[in-house]
Amino acid sequence: MTLTLTVSDDVRALAPGFTHVAIEAHGLVNGPSTDAGARLLDDAARRLAARLDGRAPHEDPHMAAWRAAYTAFGAKPSRTRNSAEALAKRALTDAGLPRINLLVDLYNAVSVAHLIPVGGEDLDRVQGGMRLVRATGAEDFVTVAGGEETVEHPDAGEVVWCDDAGVTCRRWNWRQGPRTRLTERTTSGIFLLESMAPMPVAEVTAAATELAELLEKFSPGADIEIRAPWSAA
Repeated sequence: MTLTLTVSDDVRALAPGFTHVAIEAHGLVNGPSTDAGARLLDDAARRLAARLDGRAPHEDPHMAAWRAAYTAFGAKPSRTRNSAEALAKRALTDAGLPRINLLVDLYNAVSVAHLIPVGGEDLDRVQGGMRLVRATGAEDFVTVAGGEETVEHPDAGEVVWCDDAGVTCRRWNWRQGPRTRLTERTTSGIFLLESMAPMPVAEVTAAATELAELLEKFSPGADIEIRAPWSAA
């Protein structure tokens, strides 16, 4: 199976400097967080601190470009941060990065080390292809609030990832829905690394290669394919 990923013309016009690299993987082995995964997260936090060299995450040019894109579709980027900036802020605190499960820990480590939004979806839970679009506001986003499943709707014009069943991630990469998230039972996944100019495409590709190598290391024999970078330019 090869998942179809499409980006709408409206999103291309909104963010002409947008690029994504996808990794499709089958035969993965997931499970609880491990000491090895924790060490990768701690190392990623150190790499981030060296990269920022005393600056706040939002002062990085790549994060500034993401903030501009969020502002362009009506979000307040200081309130709804892109996933990389949100993780980076946590990485720099005394509490450090959360431990979720092995696969999520791996992609979070790459996200923080490279300051690139990275997400993962369970391919067995995705319905149809995935599309990056500007929402009408009528789409369903099934999430959990107060321990109960609830349905939200994105704002009109908001950039969302969706499949045939509804929205899988709101505000580009701000909040993932529970339906398609990677769990300890996941065996097939799609991993998306997303960037904006001025980050070079070569850096996004290098981050994807690093993640693919980690997936292979922790799931020996898995079928892993890095797709060529997609660019809005």
